[in-house]
Amino acid sequence: MRTATLLAFGVIIGAAAGYWFARAPMLDASSAVEQATAAAAGDRKTIYYRDPSGAPFWSAEPKKDASGRDYLPVFEDEEISFEPGGKKQVPTAGGPRKILYYRNPMGLPDTSPVPKKDWMGMDYIPVYQGEEQDDGKTVKVSLDKVQRSGVRTEAVEARVILRPVRAVGTVMHDESRLTVVAMRSDAYIEELFVSKTGQHIHAGDPLFRVYSPDIVSAQIDLRNGGAEQRLRNLGVPESHIREVRAGKNPMSLVWPAPATGDVIEKRVINGQKVKAGDELYRIADHTHLWIIADVAESDLPALKIGTRGTVSVRAYPAQPVEGEVTFIYPELRAETRTARVRIEVPNPDGRLKIDMYADVMLQVGANEQPAIAVPASAVIDSGTRQVVLIVKGEGRFEPRAVKLGRRGDGYVEVLEGVTGGEEVVTAATFLIDAESNLKAALQAFTQPEPPK
Repeated sequence: MRTATLLAFGVIIGAAAGYWFARAPMLDASSAVEQATAAAAGDRKTIYYRDPSGAPFWSAEPKKDASGRDYLPVFEDEEISFEPGGKKQVPTAGGPRKILYYRNPMGLPDTSPVPKKDWMGMDYIPVYQGEEQDDGKTVKVSLDKVQRSGVRTEAVEARVILRPVRAVGTVMHDESRLTVVAMRSDAYIEELFVSKTGQHIHAGDPLFRVYSPDIVSAQIDLRNGGAEQRLRNLGVPESHIREVRAGKNPMSLVWPAPATGDVIEKRVINGQKVKAGDELYRIADHTHLWIIADVAESDLPALKIGTRGTVSVRAYPAQPVEGEVTFIYPELRAETRTARVRIEVPNPDGRLKIDMYADVMLQVGANEQPAIAVPASAVIDSGTRQVVLIVKGEGRFEPRAVKLGRRGDGYVEVLEGVTGGEEVVTAATFLIDAESNLKAALQAFTQPEPPK
């Protein structure tokens, strides 16, 4: 029994001795690492410790990872990247540098003009003059992410902003090109030469033959030395007055057409007695027409006299006609909340017909001065606030509030917020906006609570 006990005790002592001799080199190596670290640190102040493998783990106190390796110290004069495998950027020599401000040691968007500690007790890191700055107004996105996301930019410049205003209209007569044929005295129609509505006539063509007692009486007075003015007052053509002066005294005369156009109304027949002032014919010149368009109330401020536009009718959709606004009617239609706008268009070939429906597109802004504008895709609109992203270079972007004006042709006028020559993001704004929102959330998270 005593022999067995002695043998067991000897085994235990041997195992303990073997463990101590095996452990001694590890302790010496660990001590050597600590001594080397302390020697390298010198008087430099350690602000926290990071995982030796480069994984995104940190500690305010010295510790070891799961494999027993010591966390590496990060000194106050070092700049560290928090991406996995990040590398240190040790400041170059060159004498003392000016400290601009202090940033959060964990990379959060929080700065301080004076030294301070975060909620974990870690010191804020100084940012020196000449180093990349984050003034709290910019968003930092890695360059590879910018390239992968298809971020595109465009320079801000002054441009003419064209905005199409669409409306529906109707083809109408040009009221300034309508002519009425009427007698200035009682008369009898002896013969009609133009007897059909819609007939096209030219100025001077015979319309009808007429007998008027008043005209015959005036002719007799002229032959007896009377004045020609009486015949002119009765509307007698100059060609007939010349015949009377030449000694003739016709009992009837042929009434000529006063204008070229189409007969749109005929109110006379053979043998009819007409009274002074009766309308016999109405002639319309259709070489120019009006388009009366109904324009929405909200589009009225953009329209001006002289605004150019195109008119397309349903019969000839591929052959639009150019025209311009010549009048904006003063009243508004209460039922549709639209105003009538008159557009004059040429119609030399007679394609346009009265009462045709027309699609109108007015080019608003063509005569305006160029204005500072950005692409419409560059504007991030929350409904109450409009923001554009200004390119600052090296993956940095500044969200900036803007005041907008006119829109059109894929661009929007900027009244306040940007200047010509600056560069704005026009594509993939959602990516940078998401980064900005995250940054704002972190900023709010890191701010101290107000005193109660």
